[in-house]
Amino acid sequence: MKTLIDRISSHYGSKGCISMLDPKKFINEKVAWIRNEIGDRKVIAAVSGGVDSTTTAMLGHLALGDRLTVIFLDDGLMREGEPEAVVELFKRRGMNIKLYDVKSEFFRALKGLADSEEKRKAFRETFYRVLGRVVTELGAECLLQGTIAADVVETKKGVKTQHNVLEQIGISPEEQYGYKVVEPLVDLYKHEVRMVAKALGLPPEVSERRPFPGPGLAVRVIGEVTPKRVELVRKATKIVEEETRIIPCFQAFAVLLTDKATGVTENGQRKYGEIVVIRVVNSVDALTAQAIDIPWDVLKRIRKRIFERLPSVARVLYDITDKPPATIEFE
Repeated sequence: MKTLIDRISSHYGSKGCISMLDPKKFINEKVAWIRNEIGDRKVIAAVSGGVDSTTTAMLGHLALGDRLTVIFLDDGLMREGEPEAVVELFKRRGMNIKLYDVKSEFFRALKGLADSEEKRKAFRETFYRVLGRVVTELGAECLLQGTIAADVVETKKGVKTQHNVLEQIGISPEEQYGYKVVEPLVDLYKHEVRMVAKALGLPPEVSERRPFPGPGLAVRVIGEVTPKRVELVRKATKIVEEETRIIPCFQAFAVLLTDKATGVTENGQRKYGEIVVIRVVNSVDALTAQAIDIPWDVLKRIRKRIFERLPSVARVLYDITDKPPATIEFE
């Protein structure tokens, strides 16, 4: 297998790639590797419900069985119904999962921050500080997490700080947080992770699930992150995901802008309201992406439902920018 640096060089800026990965061989190798890395130490796996962290937890379960405890931090920045769905998924698999309600800590850490990098770093610090407390509480010494190659690429290139990239940028988790971080997927890109997920027998709603940013809806709220603003973009995102369900795409979501715009109510009164942007893109490795020309009737249904459910919104826009020059997320 190529080194991470070799893979970064060959993938960055590409429009797509063909993987030579043998997922079954990868699973066997990584299960053995996890056992060797962990030894007899107690370990937790942090999951978000996405394919990367879920695949990581499943590899950990194969390697360690009941020694693994799965952790979900409800930071208040997830999709609608996400915490409940994640807990149910792992319980059905017979795995030990614990849910922690830590919303107040994350909103407190993000309060007053408007700069995207400051928000990402505040999220990272809060995430690992809270995990450190959980690790201590459970007597664990290791953390399994679903960092993938694209996370490392964008952080090292300075495009944006991915919260789950530490050792690759000179941060020692053991020195700073008191536990060892183990990343079995760090050499893979998203399409390869999906191959592994399928080989593990994970259902399509997991293996083919559209990516969701590590800092959650915090990076889809431009400007300050507040519970009210997050709730608005959460509802808008649900509408976008529902209306684009049958459209093949890599990601589809809503973004709440800082600026407001003037509108007119049905009875002719002036309205000064929020601006929501819709973004739908295709990608293979998340390093490049292309905006999708989705049907006009789909866009109109999205617009109609957003106006009906979110009366504070005055404008709905559609973003047609590729990556590059944009990133997939706005922040």
